Amino acid sequence: MLKVSQLSTHYGSVKALHNVSFTAEQGKITTVIGANGAGKSTLLRTISALVKPESGSITWKGRELVGASPESIVRSGVAHVPEGHAVISQLTVEENIKLGSLFRRRKFASDISQATKEMFDLFPRLQERRTQLAGSLSGGERQMLAISRALVSRPEVLLLDEPSLGLAPLVVEQIIQSINDLCRKTGLTVLLVEQNANTALSVADHGVLLALGEVAADRPAAELMADTALRAAYLGY
Repeated sequence: MLKVSQLSTHYGSVKALHNVSFTAEQGKITTVIGANGAGKSTLLRTISALVKPESGSITWKGRELVGASPESIVRSGVAHVPEGHAVISQLTVEENIKLGSLFRRRKFASDISQATKEMFDLFPRLQERRTQLAGSLSGGERQMLAISRALVSRPEVLLLDEPSLGLAPLVVEQIIQSINDLCRKTGLTVLLVEQNANTALSVADHGVLLALGEVAADRPAAELMADTALRAAYLGY
């Protein structure tokens, strides 16, 4: 499992995360929800070593990740898809996907072509556009491409930050369902950060609610979805 214990991250004097603790079970989808500024993206950036924590521990299968480099974390089986549908516009779809293999674990070094094919099977729309420049894609296609680039490293943990941001509901549904299917079929562990709580909780096994950098609730997703008082207090609906 991915275990976060007493994690605190600061930006100068601002406490972005304060003593955050939870576990993401292997082969399950855990969603982190909360309002803007709750610390959701900072949490993923801290796990993937893009931000250094002030204190606390992050372990995956018992291995401590705090202090490791981003590259070694990817090689340990943890991949991060940041918010914003980030792709390299000047490269083709296929070239973007293959970039994700740069830091893959050694035992997967020889099957890049097979892994790329699996990404096209997961998102057939990318297969149709494999030779197009990534900058010509729609927002939804760029998000599919960003996810594929992370998955081609064959991670065991996928950190997925705001995949619905700026996308049409039907596109969001397709992307979320593809990740859900992949998780159930392969045992991929997913840590999903989402501002759209209903979307996230509808597919998640477990939910963590962040408020001002602290854990306000840590429960099965169905319980969080059913708790109208908690949603009203922290999510505004």
